[in-house]
This record gives sequence, structure tokens and C-alpha cells, in this order.
Amino acid sequence: MGRAADRDPVLDHFTDPGDDRAGDFEGEVERMQTALVTGANRGIGKAIASALLHAGLEVRVGARDLAEGEAVAAEIGAQAMALDLTDPQTFHDAITDVTVLVNNAGVLWDGGVFDDPGRFEETLQVSVNGPYALIRAALPAMTAAGYGRVVNVSSDWGSFTQGLGGGGAYAIGKAAMNALTVIADRDTPDFIKINSMCPGWVQTRMGGADATRSPEEAADTAVWLATLPGDGPSGGFFRDREPLSW
Repeated sequence: MGRAADRDPVLDHFTDPGDDRAGDFEGEVERMQTALVTGANRGIGKAIASALLHAGLEVRVGARDLAEGEAVAAEIGAQAMALDLTDPQTFHDAITDVTVLVNNAGVLWDGGVFDDPGRFEETLQVSVNGPYALIRAALPAMTAAGYGRVVNVSSDWGSFTQGLGGGGAYAIGKAAMNALTVIADRDTPDFIKINSMCPGWVQTRMGGADATRSPEEAADTAVWLATLPGDGPSGGFFRDREPLSW
């Protein structure tokens, strides 16, 4: 173990990862928890934020465009936060005291993976680096509360068994997000539940008008994972509340 001066101030807040207190917190969502939903100014993110409010949580709508976030927050009764996953300077205020984190923001673009290095980097920042930083920043509050829920909104296009679909770096970003889910679950206390989910093909700006699911239908599994009881699953990949293969 290193000297005290070398310790990481975030990791200092951890209890022993082997300390399983999950059973003590079943029904904890009935107490007021603070949730942050990224990319919540429209589509699936907005539906998740609204449903979490109805479930009794205090909700922060994270949006790159603060004006759009404020409009949605006023509509559903939430709080708007300026949050740009490509700009870590916006993370601190949004994540403070958060015990429920939904990493919903995503990037999809047409073309080959080597066509645009800038968009490749943006995809990884939004799908992996940003979620990693937000999870890490939320750990002290989750550990202090003895309660945490993280939902990574992924896709079956990020599944090796499903074929890694989508344009650009989309599949790479979602596959990496799934890997982050597994390792983050391994390296955090048991009372923090971390899962990935696939919303399916959804009627959003990304999914298009021909998609088969509404944002509200897509949000159901995310809200379920965000409000799991203490004995709920962790480190898994789900759609329609059922396990998916990686």
C-alpha cells in the first residue's frame, strides 16, 4: 500500500469491496435518491427521467444544450444540468450527490470506422470515457449512502454474439461500454448495482420513425435497473428485463 499522500481521494471513499451490504438496502429507492440521466433532453433519456420522477426519485436532466434541458426539466418537474460528455469540465456539478446514474447519451454516424478519426474519438468519449468518469465521480456519494445504481444504455449492436452492428464506431463504443459494466461491477462494493441494457429499436431521432418501440417502452428496463432492490442483479446485460448475451 502506498503512502497516505499517494492515495486517490476518490478511492479513499470506498468501503471494502468485499463488504456485501446489498441485503440491507432492499426498498431503499423509497427514500429520496438523486438520479442523473445523461442525454435526457429528448427520446429515451427524457422517458427515463420522467419515469424515475414518477418512481419517487429526484432527477437531474443532463443535456449538452442547457436550454433544451431546461425546457424538458420544466415539463416533467426535474432539474436541468449542463452536461457535455465531450467536456469533462461540465461533470462536477451534475454528478454531485448522485446515487443513481443512467449513462444514456450516445453517438451514431454513418460511414466506415476509419473515415473520421475525430468522430471515432467523440464516440469513445461519449460511450466509454465519459461514463467511466461519471461513475468514478459518483462513487463517493454512493458509498457514503451505502446505495448506488448505474445503468449503461448500450445496444445489442455492441454484442459480439449479435454481430456488432451500426455505422462508424458505434459498435466499438457500445462493446466497450459493456466491458466497462462488467469490470466496474467487479471493482465496486456489492451495494452498487451496475448493469447494461439494450432499449431495442426506438422511435427517436437516432432510431427513426419506422422503429418499433416508443421511448416509454424502451425506458422500462432502464428504470427497472435504476430502482433494483438490494438483491437485484449486477454486472449483467438486459433487454425487456431479461438477460442478453454479450
